[in-house]
Amino acid sequence: MELREISPYDLEYSNAFRAVGKEWMLICAESAGVTNAMTASWGFLGQLWNRPAAICFIRPQRFTYHMADESERFSLCFFGEGMREELRYFGTASGRDGNKAEATGLHYGHIDNTPVVEEASLILLCRKIYVDDIKEENFKEKSIIPACYPGRDYHRVFVCEVEKCFIKQ
Repeated sequence: MELREISPYDLEYSNAFRAVGKEWMLICAESAGVTNAMTASWGFLGQLWNRPAAICFIRPQRFTYHMADESERFSLCFFGEGMREELRYFGTASGRDGNKAEATGLHYGHIDNTPVVEEASLILLCRKIYVDDIKEENFKEKSIIPACYPGRDYHRVFVCEVEKCFIKQ
């Protein structure tokens, strides 16, 4: 891995809306010696509580859910446009059934004891600082529920401090 650490404030990623919502990211977590990553297209990057922050969402039935919930830290890995099929696989296959990195030719690794996907062009090392569940009674726009939660499987929200930021050289 040839990465360079930069301050999150020096990150010049062209468009966070596109990076998360269109190009997707992998949430990479580890628990009990097992590493897994899942594709996510809902999230935020910015400033919260006087620190650089990332917010991501994981449904309770996802294999990564318990890993992220049990871990103090995990990573958000971004790849740009070039890895669409690999990221699609990470979003449709389950880590319960095998190692998704091996299946796609990617590799899990660690930076500062935090699991990462080595081929990422941008890696954010995240430390959880707030966790909560989306609650049906709090929706003001009720049409979101049947559109995004037909099974009422509401996401857990992970608010994280971005402790370190690495870009591929």
